[in-house]
Amino acid sequence: MFALATTLDHPLGSLPSEIVELASRHTRREHAMPVLAAAEIIAASRRLLPNEEALPLWLADAVLAHQLRWPAPVPLLAAHLSRGALRKAPQHLDGETVFMNALCAAYTAAAVAAIDLYSDLARRATRLLAVAPKLRGKDADIMVGILLVEDAQSAGPGKMASDRSTRRLFERLVSLG
Repeated sequence: MFALATTLDHPLGSLPSEIVELASRHTRREHAMPVLAAAEIIAASRRLLPNEEALPLWLADAVLAHQLRWPAPVPLLAAHLSRGALRKAPQHLDGETVFMNALCAAYTAAAVAAIDLYSDLARRATRLLAVAPKLRGKDADIMVGILLVEDAQSAGPGKMASDRSTRRLFERLVSLG
């Protein structure tokens, strides 16, 4: 949590103790409804830090991941929860349901987007494995392995291949689709 806070350019030491306590409480015990735990942390964060937008979303995704026993938080909300809905978050603490409905819709949209992304990546990985035997080059096997594991790989020099050889390998991959 502290490593990501510095990435978000936010010193966690400056967080109000109420938010830290609420997040700690949600990580110490299981919540009957993980999305409700995420809603509570967003609502409290927005009430105490009304100018913060990214941090409440990150805390909610971290609480949800912990509640669902995921190995790491996944950034789901930032792309799917509107600013208007985020502004209504503090009203959740007063029993208002508008924010909870928007939060559930945002998590649903994020899950659908994640499934679509997975399908696309699985299709591309299958295609890469199908064309891998057609590749020539000293680092072809290593590069295919890297492409299957990493988000991206530059066409720079490989361990055994030259810069030119690696560029040709990528050109061949592009030509094979």
